[in-house]
Amino acid sequence: MLSSLRYRLNRLFREIWVPIGAYAASGVLAAGVAWVLRGTIPDTWVFKIGADAIDSILNILASSMLAVTTFSLSIMLSAFSSASSTATPRAFTLLKEDHTAQQVLASFIGAFIFSLVGIISLQVGIYGDGGRVILFVATLLVLTLIIVNLVRWIGHLTDFGRLGDTVSRVEEATLAAIARRLEEPWLGARPMRGRLPEGVVPVQGGEAGHINFINIGYLDSCAEAAGATIYLDMLPGEFRSVGTPIAYVAGGPVGPEFDDLLDDIRSSVEISMVRSFDQDPRFGIIALSEIASRALSPAVNDPGTAIDVIRRLTRVLGQWDQPAEPDITYPHVFIRSLEVRDLMRDAFMAIARDGAGIYEVQITLQRSLLALTALQPGIFGGPAANQSDRAMQHAKDALRIEADVTHLQEIADEIAATARAWQERGLLGRI
Repeated sequence: MLSSLRYRLNRLFREIWVPIGAYAASGVLAAGVAWVLRGTIPDTWVFKIGADAIDSILNILASSMLAVTTFSLSIMLSAFSSASSTATPRAFTLLKEDHTAQQVLASFIGAFIFSLVGIISLQVGIYGDGGRVILFVATLLVLTLIIVNLVRWIGHLTDFGRLGDTVSRVEEATLAAIARRLEEPWLGARPMRGRLPEGVVPVQGGEAGHINFINIGYLDSCAEAAGATIYLDMLPGEFRSVGTPIAYVAGGPVGPEFDDLLDDIRSSVEISMVRSFDQDPRFGIIALSEIASRALSPAVNDPGTAIDVIRRLTRVLGQWDQPAEPDITYPHVFIRSLEVRDLMRDAFMAIARDGAGIYEVQITLQRSLLALTALQPGIFGGPAANQSDRAMQHAKDALRIEADVTHLQEIADEIAATARAWQERGLLGRI
């Protein structure tokens, strides 16, 4: 489970201004080091470098970096727009946090600031022969870095923001999110089964929005100190309106200390109108499904992309190949389970509806549901049978060739038969 500090550091280092600021500070530091160490260069090392020569190089570097940075920003904005229009707006965050784009852009701005500081320092005349040697060497290193990053950037731009690249990014983020959840299915807390116990006190949320992050470790420490038990009838990604309980408390102190406990619970839950991939595997699955639905729209008419997304969704869900067991790290907190039926509904329900009249999409969907059922009948059997039945209802209304419907029904019957055989066995549809 992500700790609060690790979660916030991850979010911080994804912001583009962090590498930009680091490179800019490095540029200022490099120019400053040349001034500080100007007297340490032995006379035998000093060779004739005119201030005008370095000034010309730095002027060229500054003007070119300004142009390249402006061009790169326009390319990034174009890629953001392309991803939002051809894939899904939910992929914007993944492109904005692209490591290569951030590093390259930051290096350009850092080189620009380094050049400005060097030009100003030369004009003021604070260097001398030794300082100019250090500044010249630093300039050569900066030029080498820029050339390397330009080559990286050119290669990166061939795919950046394209539909295939965007789909792959969403899939990778979803794979990472569901892998983290499978490592700790209940985020280290106890699984909450059935109904809430009698006498629990609801904790009202302060604002409406999606649950982005729950600091389970902090909740557990608060509950242990207060002698209480906390029940979380929610999961990251779910929407909570104003006044909807975000948690329930059993036991604990009375009076002001209990109010302090409620405030601590509210502060441990981050709510935002923008969903995050970090603790929310359903968000990535929804984003992939949206890409397929857009591809199936009459304006786009790209069933090949929808088929590709179905197969990627099968690979994502296929990670869940074993019934999960609780690994309890925080015994004073209970949390609701992630349901397989919710993941399957997010993944396939919209695709089955939007691709109802396309046989190729429907056969791929049924085969994917059959593959998941065969992988782990106890987990996927029931939910896969439900989604298969819904898809067949759409297909029967939209497909005109009886042989196509018959073929689809044969696969759907096989899924249903497997689900019935496993109905009384294993862990059905629950993490």
